[in-house]
Amino acid sequence: MSGPDRRSWLAGLIGQGVGPSLTPEMHEREAERQGLRYVYKVIEQAGGVVDEAHLEHLLAAAVELGYDGLNITHPVKQAMVPLVDETAPAVQAIGALNTIIIRDGRTTGHNTDVTGFKRSFTEGLPDADRDRVVLLGAGGAGTAVAHALVDLGVRRLLVVDLDHERAARLAVSLDDRSTVIEIVQPTAGWLRAAVGMATGLVNASPMGMAAHPGTPVPAELLRPGLWVADIVYRPLHTTLLDAAAAAGCTVLTGAGMAVHQAADAFELITGRPADRAAMLRDFDELVATETSRSRNPTEKRNG
Repeated sequence: MSGPDRRSWLAGLIGQGVGPSLTPEMHEREAERQGLRYVYKVIEQAGGVVDEAHLEHLLAAAVELGYDGLNITHPVKQAMVPLVDETAPAVQAIGALNTIIIRDGRTTGHNTDVTGFKRSFTEGLPDADRDRVVLLGAGGAGTAVAHALVDLGVRRLLVVDLDHERAARLAVSLDDRSTVIEIVQPTAGWLRAAVGMATGLVNASPMGMAAHPGTPVPAELLRPGLWVADIVYRPLHTTLLDAAAAAGCTVLTGAGMAVHQAADAFELITGRPADRAAMLRDFDELVATETSRSRNPTEKRNG
């Protein structure tokens, strides 16, 4: 039931290390603006092993408990695909999902990472040269970004990943598309050559996150005329983006993708349009608050 008689909505997030996620707050704030009763629960998966039987149990429990939708994140985006009843075409192509809609006891998998990155790119880098783009990372998020970049008209995509088999699977998932896909060896020499020929660079690897500090590309490889996007949003201004801005590159932070994928998921779950401008403001406020607290860890939070 999704009409005017609908009384409440229940959603959740399944993954590892999801406690600090901003997605629950963004969903609940948007729902409150629309006058909806909306509860978003975080379902933490401890440990580093993906247990398919446990995931199947969680999904069945969510259906039984009346959940309307789930967001799915690292490291179970791919493991959840065979567990849902149906999948959207993007999920079939990518082999990963990040949203599950539950209706009348049936589950459907979607991938809003693709649509989220596409919208962020279109808004943030509308005039970017899409001739030759280097993509760092071929995991679930990297594959979603690769499909988005192909949809955006990138003519040649150079994929860099330490796991050659994973990079090869990404390339196979794009076999029927017109974009030329090249797998680049993750060595200093190959990376230098790839970036040197590129018009754009996207980091879809974990490098740059708080738990994985640093940059995947040496600063000396960055130059004016190259655009650089990073899907990491914690921190928002990664070491890579800071170095890129200093080198004269046009940069795109992970904020737009984070917000638009959340807005797309909200719309799928509720069937209502999201106020994306307001959600972007929410995101900025949440990040600013988080940054302030990290700089003042002894600050009392109760006044």
